[in-house]
Amino acid sequence: MATPPEPPSGETHPTSRDAKRDLRRRLLEARRGRSVADLGRTAAVIADHALAWEPVRRARTVAAYVSVGAEPGTGPLLEGLHAAGVRVLLPVVLPDLDLDWAAYTGPESLAAARLGLLEPTGALLGVDAVRDADVLLVPGLAVSPSGERLGRGGGCYDRALARAAGRPVAVLLHDDEVGVDVPTEPHDRPVTHAITPAGVHALGAR
Repeated sequence: MATPPEPPSGETHPTSRDAKRDLRRRLLEARRGRSVADLGRTAAVIADHALAWEPVRRARTVAAYVSVGAEPGTGPLLEGLHAAGVRVLLPVVLPDLDLDWAAYTGPESLAAARLGLLEPTGALLGVDAVRDADVLLVPGLAVSPSGERLGRGGGCYDRALARAAGRPVAVLLHDDEVGVDVPTEPHDRPVTHAITPAGVHALGAR
């Protein structure tokens, strides 16, 4: 997937931005080396951990996403949530890289979209719909021990996480992407947990 541009900011932080760019490059290269079989196993095990995680088990609405490429797969997770009767919100990327949301009603409700994504085709619910989520499951490339998440660089999820402040937020990752030293910028929003094939990892506060 093409990396979106950095979001506008009142300040520039070239050192952190360059460090993030270099780290993204290394992590994406490592992901490209993962086999299809490994990705399939990862998707199944992460789904099991996520569905058993107490915040998800209690949730009536979960904000999630559709994985692409060598990201930890979310197909089994989305189907598990849907089968359990959980309302699932999926993002729709707006032209300014903010996130609108629509409900997931099964694989047939997804369609190809820009940036190489699959997005829901149902009615858009607005950027504030993420506030209805009891828990958020988000993509990323790495996370630090304190919860600093490295994303793709567009700032989409930082804006969504700001709207859903106070909810449990788990980033779905491969095992070796947890505990990474992630450079930060003022707009970055931390996450509370990571879910990997090894299990659910609680992360420290900023």
